[in-house]
Amino acid sequence: MARLRVFNEDDALDKAIEIFWNKGYNGTSAQDLVTYLGLSRSSLYDTFGDKHSLFIKALKRYQKKSFDDVSKVLQNSNNIKETIKEIFAQAIIESFEDKITKGCFMVNSTVELALHDDEIANVVNENRQMMEEVFLLAVKRGQELNQISSSTDPRLLSRFLFNNYSGIRVLARSVGTPQQVFEDVLKVLLSVL
Repeated sequence: MARLRVFNEDDALDKAIEIFWNKGYNGTSAQDLVTYLGLSRSSLYDTFGDKHSLFIKALKRYQKKSFDDVSKVLQNSNNIKETIKEIFAQAIIESFEDKITKGCFMVNSTVELALHDDEIANVVNENRQMMEEVFLLAVKRGQELNQISSSTDPRLLSRFLFNNYSGIRVLARSVGTPQQVFEDVLKVLLSVL
């Protein structure tokens, strides 16, 4: 008779995100996963497959949550430019509250793995496209409401926003970066809008 799973897969994926985010893919061993997730090796592998499969599932879960959070805030906004400012300001705050300067899990995965792993590159590219689209819809709406300048093509602005959002997350990995650097980036970004 087969044994029933006695753990929540989503909770296990959230823990996998944490450990991969903190240690990176290459820095996380199978034993680290077993210990941190609190699962036996057989439960881990029976449920998620190998380490790579678990990483992909964790990255996709992180991507969906991050996208949903930004998308929801922008869709419900009545002042797009102010909301974009708040999204970036929150990323800056998170960077300074992060005691281990872990940055963004998606950005870290891009840098560590996307060049050598087609499956991860696909997740990263899908994330970029989705984020550009959510910024594009927001910019178009902001332009229609005269909250964002119409002098620049909205597609270009959406790519600019995503690139800077990712850039702030990369900068967050730099230990000791003064907060003024982040604030300067945000100031210039807002001036473009």
